[in-house]
Amino acid sequence: MSSVLYDAQGPRAKRRNVLITVVFFIALAAVLWWVFDALQDKQQLEWAKWKPFLGGTEAWSTYIWPGLQNTLKAAALAMVIALPLGAVFGIARLSDHVWVRVPAAVVVEFFRAIPVLILMIFGVALYSEYTNVSSDDVPFYAVVTGLVLYNAAVLAEIVRAGILALPRGQSEAAMAIGLRKSQVMRTILLPQAVTAMLPTIVSQMVVIVKDTALGGGVLTFPDLIAAVSPMSSYYGANIIASFTVVALIFIAINFALTTFASWLERRLRRGKKSTGVVLDPNDASIAGAAGTGAAGGTGGL
Repeated sequence: MSSVLYDAQGPRAKRRNVLITVVFFIALAAVLWWVFDALQDKQQLEWAKWKPFLGGTEAWSTYIWPGLQNTLKAAALAMVIALPLGAVFGIARLSDHVWVRVPAAVVVEFFRAIPVLILMIFGVALYSEYTNVSSDDVPFYAVVTGLVLYNAAVLAEIVRAGILALPRGQSEAAMAIGLRKSQVMRTILLPQAVTAMLPTIVSQMVVIVKDTALGGGVLTFPDLIAAVSPMSSYYGANIIASFTVVALIFIAINFALTTFASWLERRLRRGKKSTGVVLDPNDASIAGAAGTGAAGGTGGL
């Protein structure tokens, strides 16, 4: 049976696909066995190396929880600042005024082109040399600054693309009834664009959470990644176990973000399905009475 998108597979194609599938799973099993055997030879699967995470709370309370707090704190602060900043620059890039549009475009393209790690290193130099920030707090400020500058620029492009993707007829119709451009943007375009942009925005939020690891790996920011080294040294070189636990924590955080975004998107779409005007019951009865009266009058005529 054929479809609009593809033709039904014949006997040869089905046999070929089955063969490819079997070969793939055999290769996957071989790779997994090789990894397992290598870890077993290096004694990384011994219970002693996993016991601190599965058989007690000391590792969690001493190393993982403080690092997780710093990771979430830096990511949350960067999100709170980068989201509105990106929206402002994204809307500014759509301005009719050249003196607004051009500087906004220059700022966005500049910070979007620089790797976030370089921005973090620049933040360390900036806060160390030209501010009174404590040396203990410099890595945190540098990580947040780098995340904000880079992700605000990326979010600005997301906002701009989301607004430009809407049909031009909506803004033209709104202006035709006398709305100013700011009113059109605030009441017509942005509410619709937010729903369309939500998956991309959440993807960028996930990037923010993951990029905090750059601060822990390079700038001595005491996050989850930075907690791996002292934790592994204290518990007997369990580097694989430590990184596995940290990776699972990152996966859980990002999965929670994605799940929340999917729920919010469905809720927003359901809220926009009904476009009819909701009448007050009294108004409806009055309208019905007027309609009946008009019909009666017509009959009388």
